[in-house]
Amino acid sequence: MPKALPIVDVSAPICCAPVSAAPLSDDAALQIALRLKALADPVRIKLVSILLTTDGGAVCTCDLAAGVGLGESTVSHHLGRLKKAGMVESERRGMNVYYRARGESLDALRLVLDPNCCGESR
Repeated sequence: MPKALPIVDVSAPICCAPVSAAPLSDDAALQIALRLKALADPVRIKLVSILLTTDGGAVCTCDLAAGVGLGESTVSHHLGRLKKAGMVESERRGMNVYYRARGESLDALRLVLDPNCCGESR
C-alpha cells in the first residue's frame, strides 16, 4: 500500500524556486508532490484538458461526466481532488456545479518544474 502524504493546504498556487535552481527543501518538495499527486490520474488530466480548452471556461459537472464517459459522482470525486490541490475552482448555479481551471496554479506548477518552458523564465 502506498504511503499517504500528509494533509497540507495546497489551494494557493505553488510558490517556490524551480526544481533546477537548487536542491529543494522538504516543504517545497512536499508542496510540489501533493499537486502532482492530484494530477496523477488519466481522468484528472483529461478533465483539466477539457476545462483549459473550453470556450467560456466554466463547465457543468454533467457535461464533464459525458466528456470523460464516467458518472457524475465519480467526476465530482476527481474534481474535488483537483479543487483541494488548487487546480480548479467551482461555482454552484442552482442544482449544477460549474468548474473552471485555475490557470495561475497550473502555470506556477509548470514554471517550478521547467522554468525555461515555452520561452518563459522566472
